[in-house]
This record gives sequence, C-alpha cells and structure tokens, in this order.
Amino acid sequence: MRRFLTPGWLGLHAIAVVLCCSFLGFGWWQYDRAQAGNDRSWAYTFEWPVFSIFVIVMWVKMIRDELAEDGKPKTPKTIEEPAEAAVKREIIRQQEQEDPALAAYNRYLARLNSESHRRD
Repeated sequence: MRRFLTPGWLGLHAIAVVLCCSFLGFGWWQYDRAQAGNDRSWAYTFEWPVFSIFVIVMWVKMIRDELAEDGKPKTPKTIEEPAEAAVKREIIRQQEQEDPALAAYNRYLARLNSESHRRD
C-alpha cells in the first residue's frame, strides 16, 4: 500500500477529491438556481453528481489496475517461430548458392516481415 503514497499517486488522490467536491458543489449551486426558477438548471442538478460518480469510478479502476499488475509477471512472452520459417530459411540458403544478391534481398524482406508481425 506504500505505492499509493508516492507523489504521483498523492497527486491523483488530491485531484480526485477536488474534482468530486467541486462537481458536488456545482450540483448544489445548480439546485439553488433551479429553486430560484431557472428550469434548465434542473438537468444540471443531476448531471454534476453523475460526473462526481464517474471520477470515483475511474479512481477505483486505476487503483484496481495498479493492484492487478502485481500478480502478472514482468517478463515478455516468447514468440514462437512459425513452422514455415525453417522452409523459408532453406529456400534462402539454396538461393544463396545461386545468387547471393537475391538471397540477401530475400533475407531483408523476411526480416521486415517478421518485424511487422511483432507489432500486431
């Protein structure tokens, strides 16, 4: 629980409290205006507390996400090589004997192809 007392988290806690209190205050202000005869303020009277609830829900979600990260391992997943990769390497080796420039170009294309799949 010490991680929630770091400067970043303390700032997030302060922002959540300030926003919650402000939104509830704005709702009360709109309620006073609605009581004075401003009919449009009735909608805002109920809208501002909903914003306050949204802040609380997001604050709780951030805390739960932070706690859930503890159980997950920090090591990246290993990427398995597809079965056709061995076949492609053999084809490149055969081409290397026939035309080294073409084989170098095919290795370059294979590397680009494998890098594009890692980003997905």
